[in-house]
Amino acid sequence: MNLVYAQRKASPEAIYNHLMACNKDFIPPLEEKVNISEYSMKIFEKSLTFEAWQGESLVGLVAAYFNDCTLNTAHITDVSVMRSYSGKGVAARLLKNCIDYAAENSFKNIFLEVTRSNSLAVNLYKKLGFDVYEDKGIISIMKLVIGTKGQL
Repeated sequence: MNLVYAQRKASPEAIYNHLMACNKDFIPPLEEKVNISEYSMKIFEKSLTFEAWQGESLVGLVAAYFNDCTLNTAHITDVSVMRSYSGKGVAARLLKNCIDYAAENSFKNIFLEVTRSNSLAVNLYKKLGFDVYEDKGIISIMKLVIGTKGQL
């Protein structure tokens, strides 16, 4: 597996194609929560993307908003890896790159939302040091305090 890791290389089309390919792997499917075309453009315009590429294919994506400079808080809006690359450490590496960026830029906390029944994702986030901050029905909001336990 010869992956290339990058930041902000993906075009809106590459993001859209990736999210469509991963759509059914979200719990619930991403298209049930957002308009994927609009969401892809929002990610492109407003987030910092951490990407895994296999040739010209975007196979892994973490998108985060680093726009709360008052509280030095970041929000991860997307963690997605194409099914054929899942279980190979791609998501962990992308999340680590995101966490490193946050630490290097003096961010104190990172938040994300996850469906509580998505045990693979929840376990990965816990391994990286995220803790459940708040439960909202089927969703958990998880928080990572930068520089704490569990970070790879």
